[in-house]
Amino acid sequence: MSLRCRKPGKPAVPDADDTPVAKHQLRRWRSVFAAIYSTRILVSLYKKVIKEKQILRTLTYIAIDICDSNSSDVHLPSLCVNQKTLTEMIREKNLDNLRKLGGVKQIAASLETDEKDGISGNEADLAHRVDVFGANRYQKPPIRSFLSFIFEAFKDTNVIIRSVCAILSLGFGIKQHGIEEGWYDGGSIIFTVFPVVIVSTVSNFMQNRQFEKHLKESSDKRVEVVRDGHRQFISVSEVVVGDVVFLKTGDQIPADGLFLDGHPLKVDESSMTGESDHVEINGSNNPFVLSGTKVSEGFGSMLVTSVGMNTACREIISSVNRDLYEETLLQARLNKLTSYIRKIVLAVAILVHAVLLIRYFTGNTKDDKGNKEYFQGKTKLDGMMNIVVDIISAAVTIVAVAIPDGWPRAVTLTLAYSMKQMMADHALVRKPSACETMGSATTICTDKTGTLTINEMKVTEFWLGNECMKDSISTEIAPNVHELLQQAIALNTTGTVCKPNSRSLPEISGSPTEKAILSWAVLDLGMSVDNLKQDYDLIQVAAFNSEKKRSGVLIRRKNESATHTHWKGAAEMIVAMCSQYYDRSGTVKVINDEERSEIGKMIQNMAFKSLRCIAFAHKRIPEDKEQVLGESRLTLLGLAGLKDPCRPGVRRAVESCIDAGVNIKMITGDNVFTAKAIAIECGILNPHEDMNEAVIEGVQFRNYSPEERKEKINKVRVMARSSPFDKLLMVQCLKQNGHVVAVTGDGANDAPALTEADIGLSMGIQGTERKLRSLVINSITAASSGEVPLTAVHLLWVNLIMDTFGALALATERPTDDLLTKPPVSRPKPLISKIMWRNLIAQALYQVAVLLALQFMGKSIFDVDERVKNTLFSNTFVLCQVFNEFNARTIEKKNIFKGLHKNGLFLGITVMTILVQVVLVEFLNRFADTQRLNWGQWGFCIGLAALSWPIGWLVKWIPV
Repeated sequence: MSLRCRKPGKPAVPDADDTPVAKHQLRRWRSVFAAIYSTRILVSLYKKVIKEKQILRTLTYIAIDICDSNSSDVHLPSLCVNQKTLTEMIREKNLDNLRKLGGVKQIAASLETDEKDGISGNEADLAHRVDVFGANRYQKPPIRSFLSFIFEAFKDTNVIIRSVCAILSLGFGIKQHGIEEGWYDGGSIIFTVFPVVIVSTVSNFMQNRQFEKHLKESSDKRVEVVRDGHRQFISVSEVVVGDVVFLKTGDQIPADGLFLDGHPLKVDESSMTGESDHVEINGSNNPFVLSGTKVSEGFGSMLVTSVGMNTACREIISSVNRDLYEETLLQARLNKLTSYIRKIVLAVAILVHAVLLIRYFTGNTKDDKGNKEYFQGKTKLDGMMNIVVDIISAAVTIVAVAIPDGWPRAVTLTLAYSMKQMMADHALVRKPSACETMGSATTICTDKTGTLTINEMKVTEFWLGNECMKDSISTEIAPNVHELLQQAIALNTTGTVCKPNSRSLPEISGSPTEKAILSWAVLDLGMSVDNLKQDYDLIQVAAFNSEKKRSGVLIRRKNESATHTHWKGAAEMIVAMCSQYYDRSGTVKVINDEERSEIGKMIQNMAFKSLRCIAFAHKRIPEDKEQVLGESRLTLLGLAGLKDPCRPGVRRAVESCIDAGVNIKMITGDNVFTAKAIAIECGILNPHEDMNEAVIEGVQFRNYSPEERKEKINKVRVMARSSPFDKLLMVQCLKQNGHVVAVTGDGANDAPALTEADIGLSMGIQGTERKLRSLVINSITAASSGEVPLTAVHLLWVNLIMDTFGALALATERPTDDLLTKPPVSRPKPLISKIMWRNLIAQALYQVAVLLALQFMGKSIFDVDERVKNTLFSNTFVLCQVFNEFNARTIEKKNIFKGLHKNGLFLGITVMTILVQVVLVEFLNRFADTQRLNWGQWGFCIGLAALSWPIGWLVKWIPV
């Protein structure tokens, strides 16, 4: 068993300014820690051998066999450093404590981490580090069980009301009709409660599971580490304390740690501190790196000191995992409307109950034989109570059925379905409300790269001097220019080139621009990155940032004194730093005014062809000059044109948005000419229009006064050379002008503009008319005839059709391109639009008229008895709802059958509903209180229901 605090040959050397007393105390603490740690190991081994019964007992002693055949040859690091001390030091950014611990190098030694080769990375080592310091995961709320969603569904007000009604109806029914037939009405209500609970529970449960799955996938980012001398990409969750992680611009820092090596980083710590200014991380005065922050500039490596719940931002990270399924705006408005309807329903039920009681006790109701049911002083109490129970049961049934509980469930189903579809398109949705709020967007601010374009760049042109190099570029240019280009590309990059063996193709990683340039250099220039990095030392690095649009390096060939400066970046910015240029023969020429004008035209021509123009510049600094990374009097090496093609279908999508009244604004870091070219190619700009106000640069927009920005923002459609701050400024300005703003982006970085953006959507509902209809029919007929024509079974079956099956069928209706022709729906607009009211009132009036005619004239028209008439009435009512579901597929289009074959679920639910209705009418006569109908009567019911189609078609010609 070995106890070590550092690797052999790497003594702990404190900083030079430490006092002898401090060194002595540090050694004492290490001795104490080693003693405690060895005791802990001994105890753990003792417990292990006790468990495995490896104790050898004699009369005088106990021998413990601590040899483990499986791990005797595996070295476990002692890791003699306190996690709490490291966490507090990082959180407080305490340099004094860092010095007391011996500095970054001593902490790395204590963690048995090699600064270049990293940790050993074997399974035992990784498991031991996780056991001591924890895994890089955060505590999440416990996964909700299916049972918890059931309990939540039963808390719904409508479910509670129906359950109470079911119990009352069941009790009254059994008392009056006995157990054999008395359970019909109450049992029917219970039967409708279960689908409500099941649909709500299953949809919420599946939505929760689906979101957790995709959230896990989206959060499973990969970072580059070095283990056992090999650089590799691993999942963020696999990072352990002691790992050496490589960071570059754009990376999100996976854990707390200390800056180890490289070039100073600028880090966005706004997620931790709320400050927008970027913090510089370096090896001298601020080596502290915080988990969750983002590298905005620079590259280097860090030593991981805390992971998971031991990081400084654990509270913030954990809070992200809160319940994200809050009530959406539409659901809140629907619930408010449901509350109003619930009050109306209760009032109508009380009114119906009162009317029926008054008619009964005044002798205006008759039995099946035409005799009065009540005679004052003569009717027996038992018979009177039975009638009263029937009346109460009818009122309870109205309450149970007419309360609309399907709307919120329809919203939930639609949001869950939308989330699933968007996730299938690789768009992570954190909040279901985002799916709801997209349709009201009046302005979309979109990136160019990766959104309008495919984000797969390729070098298609290279200009040397005033000549465009064609094929075999490596043989067309002078050797000195060829060598300088290789230096400029291989040593001034954050990308990497890996070639596992001589026969395989190189694996190139980095940003799309870096990958394109490196691929071109490797394949066309014959560049070897490894050889160049071995031959040169990096002295100074100016990392790329979004403001300067360039990056630079100061290099020196080994065994030489002179240094070389290389700059790479946006062409117009690099050319402005140059006073000379190389031609293809390798001769250096002066850039005069005429040459500068020609180079400017070359850059513009490339931009007009939608090419991103990247320039390379060089300067040799003699050994007797100051060795600094200069930014002037450079020599232009060449211009590379990179093409990023537009995505297929982008132009059509942009045109659809513009036709719908949605403004499209493109924001890009490219120059004005490239931005114009891409915007014209995508249809955002018209090539023949005046672009003076439509196209603007970020710095120009930034320098406007707030009043000028608000005045000009509506005319701006393209912003070139923009920074992330410019994008945020545009979103804020649009919102101040009353726009509902959508911002495109990856969403994973919580960029300020994405956080600032707000999106709105409204969705149509068609279920209201059925609630009106059932209330009107029951209340009118109850008041006129003294009985309710629709029994509990009929009403509950219709409720099940519309509120559950109908919601499920319509919620999964696929969106069509026609939706893009509609203008955005603003938030102040009413929940039920004028078009909805038009369709709703037309169908409600038709069905009320038909059903009332059947109620009062059905017996004479068909020459049938009361029971057959009631069956015709209920059958027509049910079929009207089924046929009207087709009208509800679209509230504006006259062709309600278009695309119907694509929705198999809708067709399946419709067929199932009709089959169940046939069973209820033809076979379950006692349960449903129906009478079998002949073919002619069935045809009459179907014909009346089918008339809702031409009525719906005619109504849609009425302008609103």
